[in-house]
Amino acid sequence: MAKSSVQTVGIIMNGVTGRMGTNQHLMRSIVAIMRQGGVKTAGGDTIMPDPVLVGRNEEKLKKLAASSGVKKFTTHLDEALADGRNVIYFDSQATTLRAASVSKAIAAGKCVYCEKPTGVSTAEAYELYRRARNAGVKHGVVQDKLWLPGLLKLRKLREEGFFGRILAVRGEFGYWVFEGDRTPGQRPSWNYRKEDGGGIVIDMFCHWRYVLDNLFGQVRAVSCLGATHIPRRWDEAGKCYECTADDAAYATFELAGGVIAQFNSSWAVRVRRDDLLTIQVDGTEGSAVAGLRKCWAQSYADTPCPTWNPDVDLPVDFLGSWNAVEEGQAYDNAFKAQWELFLRHVVAGEPFPWTLLEGAKGVQLAEKALESWQQRRWVQVPPLEG
Repeated sequence: MAKSSVQTVGIIMNGVTGRMGTNQHLMRSIVAIMRQGGVKTAGGDTIMPDPVLVGRNEEKLKKLAASSGVKKFTTHLDEALADGRNVIYFDSQATTLRAASVSKAIAAGKCVYCEKPTGVSTAEAYELYRRARNAGVKHGVVQDKLWLPGLLKLRKLREEGFFGRILAVRGEFGYWVFEGDRTPGQRPSWNYRKEDGGGIVIDMFCHWRYVLDNLFGQVRAVSCLGATHIPRRWDEAGKCYECTADDAAYATFELAGGVIAQFNSSWAVRVRRDDLLTIQVDGTEGSAVAGLRKCWAQSYADTPCPTWNPDVDLPVDFLGSWNAVEEGQAYDNAFKAQWELFLRHVVAGEPFPWTLLEGAKGVQLAEKALESWQQRRWVQVPPLEG
């Protein structure tokens, strides 16, 4: 019997001093993987991450290294790329900085894994995919919501045929992001400045693309209306600034197979629903509503038969006729789950279909949605060829 081995994989982590990079990618993913003893491959070998933190602010890097237990950090990306022990380049910088750094990493022969959006335009995002493909390096993009427990339960219901023929999908996303004057804002101020890469369409429609494509059908067309509901906010230094990016978007998508999807996305909405994100799926044989972690289903047999009469309280418990979808398993952090798959892909060649091409598709949908809003019409979403 062959003895299992441990393979150490150097990972350049660029831009992880930001909120998401620190919390989701470094602490809850890579550090968590290291603390659990690495990742096992199908063959029984162990992959152990060996991260090096890269950023522009040395003081921030020092503090992050101390709090995470990661020993290596540098403000010189070229130095990290030149080190042959580093196999993977990860990017969670601001979108405007991504293409140049990822291109450098591809040219250095590194495998690439990066946050979305993968570019400021479809052309830029597709060019990164083309370069990675031509260079023969392995590549991927973060599509974390596919591993949320609620969406995993939706996928299972679909695979079991619970819905019958899917008719429509409705998504509600968002919460009130405080303006920053009376109560500190929960999101960085650049999110609300178009010139810095902000805007809810470019941020969230990259998510909606892979959710719709993977769970319900390929997106074929989009109709979108965006808005800047809050015209003025206060930044991290307490300085007032004008908002130049959209903070809400209301969109309808036409999917393959005739499925209609509607998604409302807003940072200017107060939550009166089960979660910050809820997705309802209606089919001929049943419906389900999923949040980030929970999921409730209603079969054809359990569907109530109300009669319209607004003059009396209906004797129907609409909420009570839905059943919780059982857990059945333990769920890991969604970012960590995809990181483990990418590490197995790089080291052991296990499948990983969430490539930079999928990242380009997300940017494409955001771009087409903005075009629809500007022109006030339906816009087709043509296939992006691999």
